[in-house]
Amino acid sequence: MADADVRRSELISAEEARRQREHAASIGLFVVNAMFVVLAGIATWIVVDLPLNRLAQATVAAAGVAVLAAPAAILIRRRLARIATKSARVLEQQQRRLDREHEHREFEAQVADALDMADNENDALRIIERAFTQVSPDNAVELLLADNSHAHLSRTAFIAPGGEPAGCRVASPQECPAARRGRSHYFPDSNEVNACPKLEGRALGRCSALCVPVSIMGRTVGVVHTIAAAHTPLDETVLEDLQGIANQAGTRLGMLRIVAETQLQATTDALTGLLNRRAFENDYRRIRSDSAVAAIAMADLDHFKDLNDTYGHDTGDRALRLFAATLRSNLRAEDLVSRRGGEEFAIFFPGYDAVAAATGLERVRDQLGATLRAAGLPSYTASFGLVEAGPDEDLDVMLARADAALFAAKAAGRDRIVLHDRNGMPVALPGAVTR
Repeated sequence: MADADVRRSELISAEEARRQREHAASIGLFVVNAMFVVLAGIATWIVVDLPLNRLAQATVAAAGVAVLAAPAAILIRRRLARIATKSARVLEQQQRRLDREHEHREFEAQVADALDMADNENDALRIIERAFTQVSPDNAVELLLADNSHAHLSRTAFIAPGGEPAGCRVASPQECPAARRGRSHYFPDSNEVNACPKLEGRALGRCSALCVPVSIMGRTVGVVHTIAAAHTPLDETVLEDLQGIANQAGTRLGMLRIVAETQLQATTDALTGLLNRRAFENDYRRIRSDSAVAAIAMADLDHFKDLNDTYGHDTGDRALRLFAATLRSNLRAEDLVSRRGGEEFAIFFPGYDAVAAATGLERVRDQLGATLRAAGLPSYTASFGLVEAGPDEDLDVMLARADAALFAAKAAGRDRIVLHDRNGMPVALPGAVTR
């Protein structure tokens, strides 16, 4: 939790510092441009206005030789006109550049604002796809991101106007020149000797490519990749906007991953990955009112202490993880599965009566033995206590009833499912689930 909070603070500080640098750069650029305009005005006065005034004075003073001076005056005026035209052209280019930089900053600010409204990674990726469409509507663009191990890249967002994705075959950040070097790369022709080898074999055939790295807190975790026909000139506007998308994507996705990791740590059991006690209770209260019928079970590994004492705690931990995985893979996605502590587990079955819940638990019992053999772990079994939820019955009361049924299963010889009614009396289950 503390590490995640530190990383979140570092990410926020890094983004704030970047914005401050951009703001300072904008102010500096404004000052430089203002000075340029002032100097250009002074130069124009010195080069154009002052000579013209002096020429006029000389003309008046030397009226007698005006005819001889006329060709020289014309030549001076032409040269001065060329200087003025060139100065105006420079100023126009400078203004266009300033306008473009303003447009780019506005676009990046829009992307940042949109991503700030995304509260999960999927929403952020859809926003990134819309940004791709705005920047490069005619070409395939994709975002490849690394998983949590940073060892594998996969396509997470893309646009394909022609129906075929860009199709980058890079499998890890280290395989991508742009990601590895931390800077954008443009390849004008995939057939050239210094082109990225991953450009070969594309559906488009011979192509050009632009690759922009995506970084989170200084670590490259992905790449924005786009392709076009071979020798398509590099559009600096597209490059700048894709770099802006990459910057904002890295910042927001980094933040969302830290938040998701923090939430995961707060709601899951560190050993098994199942819900912890608090998360189980919170989720139960959230969905209980939607289920008129429901069941709750308590589960416990049989002779777990003996397993720990005989084979060691590492083997015991593996046994707990394997049992948790068996529960998850054999029950429904909507069933809540929690580790309560030690070798004890709780399962909530929304929308299931006792018989349906017992059928699911029987699948777990059937699969457990085969899973243990495949994993090379010592054999062990599990016991289950099961109850149906009463209308408006408190969770703690239901768990206590399920725990009593579990105790009865242990007392009856373990490795079985025992169902209790509201009065704590055993209820026979169909033969298929009472082995």
